[in-house]
Amino acid sequence: MLRLFLREHAAFIVFQFLLVGFILMLYWLDGFRNTDTAIYSFIISLLLLASFLGVRFAMRYRYYERLLSDPPNMEHALQREGRSPETVQTELYMQKLYRLYQYEVQSLYAGQTRHLQFINQWVHQMKTPLSVMHLLLQEPEELDKASIREEVDRLRAGLDTVLMNARLDTFEQDMQIEQASLRGMVSEMVTENKRLFISRRVYPEIDIEERYQVATDRKWMKFIIGQLLTNAVKYTFEENKKLYIRASCLEGTITLSVQDEGIGIPPSDLPRVTKAFFTGENGRLSGESTGMGLYLAQEVCNRLGHELEITSSKGQGTTVSIVFPYQEQNVGGST
Repeated sequence: MLRLFLREHAAFIVFQFLLVGFILMLYWLDGFRNTDTAIYSFIISLLLLASFLGVRFAMRYRYYERLLSDPPNMEHALQREGRSPETVQTELYMQKLYRLYQYEVQSLYAGQTRHLQFINQWVHQMKTPLSVMHLLLQEPEELDKASIREEVDRLRAGLDTVLMNARLDTFEQDMQIEQASLRGMVSEMVTENKRLFISRRVYPEIDIEERYQVATDRKWMKFIIGQLLTNAVKYTFEENKKLYIRASCLEGTITLSVQDEGIGIPPSDLPRVTKAFFTGENGRLSGESTGMGLYLAQEVCNRLGHELEITSSKGQGTTVSIVFPYQEQNVGGST
């Protein structure tokens, strides 16, 4: 400990000796040649220096003791032992670093936990279509291609979801903003999910003008639209229902809405449907929910600068809207 203290103050001690020597030399050159006085002055300076260093060492003793000891935990960095302005400021700085470190660790841990939980749920969910396909292949009758195709679609949707969840961590590197046709993206996703609409006997109605253009990432926006469509169909248990997909423009702001005639969301669940892994009452009814669809949609919308709004009445359906802020070229030069 003393060695550390002396190493820290070595430059100061050398400077003090040089200063005393310089002053004595000035007196010598000025004709003051009394050796006893010079020795007395040197001893007094040495005692004053030793007193200063002794007091300073006593003030910093506990600080050095903490630095040289093995910390039992990270909270050890939050202890306050310094008394000088320098050590006090150093400890404040260390506390800020610790809080920053703690925040980053918690964020990393939360992300890893979320990813692990999602993978576990996803693997469990993917076992169902695989089991169904295995049973279909074991039947002696002619293979039901429609059923196989439906299970393959479920596998593909699950793979797309887990892939997008993995890419969410590198979203900025994967993002490409461009002007995209809103009707074009919706039509592509409706066509892609047509077998789902047919099997559930839900009929989509698209009411979007061709002139609506939005600044967004096509790939991510198609993923969001696909999630909204599959959710709407999944929670429409009755047949021969309709799914309304509309777009409107008000003062340059375009709103895309997906309205179903399904079971709706209970009021108690509505504030939490965009939380990760939240399935709620409806998720338990369907048995197919991972609680990640609307969470991913909300996350992507936030990063793209869009707004996701959800309104619902139990037993009367749900409307999910994506609000695109002011678009300079959203309607082909006219509003």
